[in-house]
Amino acid sequence: MVTASNNTGKANPPVLRSLSVSQIINMSFGFLGIQFGFALQNGNASAILQNFGAHVEELSWFWLVAPLTGMIVQPIIGHYSDKTWNRMGRRKPYFLIGALICCIALILLPNSGFFMVGKSALFLGAAFLMLMDASINVSMEPFRALVADLLPDKQRTLGFSIQTALIGLGAVLGSWLPSILAYFGISSSAPAGMVADNVIYSFYIGALVFIGAILVTIFKTREDPPEIYEQIHGKADVDKKGGLMNILDDFKKMPKTMRQLGLVQFLSWFALFSMWVFTTPAIAHHIYKLPIEDTSSDTFRAAGNYVGFIFGIYNGVSAIYALLLPSIAARFGRKRTHAFSLICGGIGLISMYFAPDKEFLIFSMVGVGLAWASILAMPYAILAGSIPSGKMGVYMGIFNFFITFPQIVNGIFGGPIVKHVYQNNAIYAIFLAGIFLILAAVASLYVQDATAIRMQKTKT
Repeated sequence: MVTASNNTGKANPPVLRSLSVSQIINMSFGFLGIQFGFALQNGNASAILQNFGAHVEELSWFWLVAPLTGMIVQPIIGHYSDKTWNRMGRRKPYFLIGALICCIALILLPNSGFFMVGKSALFLGAAFLMLMDASINVSMEPFRALVADLLPDKQRTLGFSIQTALIGLGAVLGSWLPSILAYFGISSSAPAGMVADNVIYSFYIGALVFIGAILVTIFKTREDPPEIYEQIHGKADVDKKGGLMNILDDFKKMPKTMRQLGLVQFLSWFALFSMWVFTTPAIAHHIYKLPIEDTSSDTFRAAGNYVGFIFGIYNGVSAIYALLLPSIAARFGRKRTHAFSLICGGIGLISMYFAPDKEFLIFSMVGVGLAWASILAMPYAILAGSIPSGKMGVYMGIFNFFITFPQIVNGIFGGPIVKHVYQNNAIYAIFLAGIFLILAAVASLYVQDATAIRMQKTKT
């Protein structure tokens, strides 16, 4: 934040100053920890639940807890973080609370089989999965709002891109950690109904990384106090309604850009949910040629570990590609950049059906990585310029509706479709996901980028 004097000698209102790359990294470093935990969940939760007795058609129902908690938690957290100010700041208290709860869930989830057996362990694991998702959502959306709070328009694409690069790095480490521990001699085998030691220890390490990364952001980033925030962003509209009714009122008044991005997000996140839920059984059946009922053999666990490896590939690609996004978007525009990236992801997922061996999947994940980087950066960079002052947190939370709703739809119908339409062959769910990403690319070309329009008017 900086101030300047005008010709009358009076100080102009403070404005957002450009931040250094190191400051932006510190601001977003907590996302590395969030994504480390999220990657452990994405790469291992389906296999863990199948270890506890879940059938392939039931997986999407258990995964419903993630979008359901996100749909409820993120708008509420966004609404109240807009109105919070204490000694820690505006957004930072929510980072810390979410991190602490998630650490507990990371420790407990893979140990559900020690507390219960059979279906009881399965439902206990699902409960810990819900706790993990709720706490990740408490931490996640305030980070999006923090970038928009502290960066001027011209740096927001860079800010969200650096955030995405850190997300990718955290996800690579989280995805590969079980395989790394297995390589160094930690057992990757376990009796039926139990989780292997390499996965359990990975979740312990994930808890430490999560809280450590969050603390970097908390101690290294300063938020502007309310009076400065209002001078920079303008005074927020006075809320005449309270709590939930106020959030619903904001939902009705959402900007046009957000509505247009909603379709893009729906198609994108429907596809991503299919990928996260069904990749392990798809690869185990389609590539490793295992029977559908095999969910606990050493070969099935090897398939699960390989899923973690290739998920690390797409996250690693996303981390690199994210750093290139600002220059690509500056040349070709955010919408075209996003459309190109989504097409690459769609081709990557479709190609998994035609993969002759597991090594080919590495190339498939390169395309997915390009799409993932853009999904985590471009929609938010486009959206931030259209959100009214004082509503950054709540609208970033409401925007999450377009992420959670498609996952809920997929979660309800995806499993039965895999069972009754695809005859339990999950690779067809991955193929359909690729088609959805290509449709999202087409929809993204029709989005109104308010910031780009303003900048174009300024030049002319």
